[in-house]
Amino acid sequence: MHFIAPDGALYVASRRHEDGPTATIHEPWSGAELGKVVLADAARAEEAVVASVAAFERTKTRSSYERKTVLARIAQEIAARQDVFAELIAREAGKPITLARAEVGRAISTFEIGAEESTRLGGEAMQLDVTATSRGYSGTWVRVPAGPVLAIAPFNFPINLVAHKLAPALASGCSVLLKPPPQAPLTSLLLADCIRRSGATEDAVQVLPCDVAVAEKLVKDDRFATLSFTGSAGVGWHLKSVCGKKRVLLELGGNAAVLVHDDAPVGWARDRVVSGAFGYAGQVCIKVQRLYVHAPIADAFVAGVVEGARGIEPKSPLDPTAVCGPMIDEGNARRVEQWVEEATRAGARLLCGGRREGNRYWPTVLEIDGAGRGLKVVDEEVFGPVLTVHRFETWDEALTMADATRYGLQAGVFTDSRARVAEAFSRLHVGGLVVNDVPTFRVDSMPYGGVRDSGLGREGVRFAIEEMTERKLMVVREG
Repeated sequence: MHFIAPDGALYVASRRHEDGPTATIHEPWSGAELGKVVLADAARAEEAVVASVAAFERTKTRSSYERKTVLARIAQEIAARQDVFAELIAREAGKPITLARAEVGRAISTFEIGAEESTRLGGEAMQLDVTATSRGYSGTWVRVPAGPVLAIAPFNFPINLVAHKLAPALASGCSVLLKPPPQAPLTSLLLADCIRRSGATEDAVQVLPCDVAVAEKLVKDDRFATLSFTGSAGVGWHLKSVCGKKRVLLELGGNAAVLVHDDAPVGWARDRVVSGAFGYAGQVCIKVQRLYVHAPIADAFVAGVVEGARGIEPKSPLDPTAVCGPMIDEGNARRVEQWVEEATRAGARLLCGGRREGNRYWPTVLEIDGAGRGLKVVDEEVFGPVLTVHRFETWDEALTMADATRYGLQAGVFTDSRARVAEAFSRLHVGGLVVNDVPTFRVDSMPYGGVRDSGLGREGVRFAIEEMTERKLMVVREG
């Protein structure tokens, strides 16, 4: 059956607009036109903000039962169209279809988790008679929605990273205005249709495709109480610098490290490193980028990784055997190519890959002596199918090299030693440490986020709710 892309019309303040400037969406693999979306100009963006502010006055009064019901219905609407979502993501974002199906399943779970968390906002009763002057006073605090949320999402998880913004906003009673990724807005528009069918408050969620100038104006608008952004570190920190007094949740990039000691489950570690480094062409912020291998096992381990990498090549995202599809565009593939060439000129050994055709880049393994500081493939976020390999003699050396970075999202360690795990947990400045698996691991209920240049705050529905709500206190004097 011929695939039909979802409607690209713009909905602002519950009104449908088919007129205005448009953007054409092309499939990264074939270059074929997938659809068009109407872009919001400054005037329509203003209408959307006014509608979000008005919607907040209604969303904040909805009972936890009503919020739970809406979120559960959104999950059901996605489930009813999960095959359509998966194919759309494969076509629009170039994600291999098996990974796209997994992402849709995760998005369903994220909204289901939101339904559960909507009934758990809670609060606390406090005794305030802790001094002579406060005798007879007691207090109660509760969490209340802080206000309208501005959400900005990236292309690489076009439904689940959006879900991680919308689900906590709806669960906490906030309205939300979403700027979808320009490379993959159709998935967000299809999700908006699911939300409209769920019984959500009118204008509780609006999806606003727009250009950078309009988006930056929204970021500066003080009518939003919270900015939730997922994307590159450079853009994220810039938006924080111009966003005014609103609270900010930043989920940014990284250059995730994996440390493999000789007492690790070597076969498992090797397979997971290959998957974590090259799946979805490495376009995952917690992909395996830097591999540190204990010298006694390094020769065999690296040979196994190279063999695995050579067995992967870019394929059509609709191919059920695809692991690595195209990169999102040729510009990014060319950037990765240039970074790899810079590393080889500096002495890095190209063990496999290093090949580009248009926006396809083959899985690449580079072996580097020492820490490799000063090389972009080590210091920056590659966001492509490149793995750097470094050998270490001692665990202290491995931890020192792995932590010599301005990023700190997640890291992985493979070892059977509790002492080494404890030392890694203490010394690595990351938001999360994954033991005996790769940092690419994420469950949608866990607190997820980074330190240093990798971000501020935490996602995971319960933890994002904390970012989108504030404590409100009532003090009572008895008698």
